[in-house]
Amino acid sequence: MAETSANNQKGANHASKTVNDFVDRLSNEHRMLVALKSQLYGGSWEPMLDDLKNRLAGKPYIFKLANRIEEDIARIEQMRKFEAEYDVDLADYVDLK
Repeated sequence: MAETSANNQKGANHASKTVNDFVDRLSNEHRMLVALKSQLYGGSWEPMLDDLKNRLAGKPYIFKLANRIEEDIARIEQMRKFEAEYDVDLADYVDLK
């Protein structure tokens, strides 16, 4: 039983280091998207992606982002995949100030 607990702790430490390393490599553009997700979209990537895709399609959208929509969509997809893989919310790790 103690061995299982030690293995769980080791796995948690590895995941935490992986998350911290990932966050340290985020560009300012990535960090801005994490902040927007947290502050404007209730912590969810889907409404932000919908806004960006609607803007590209000329449909109504909520928030005006810079002219780099396709790049932001790629950044969001990358971060969303990372969050799902490690079961984390990057907003908990990125300084949103």
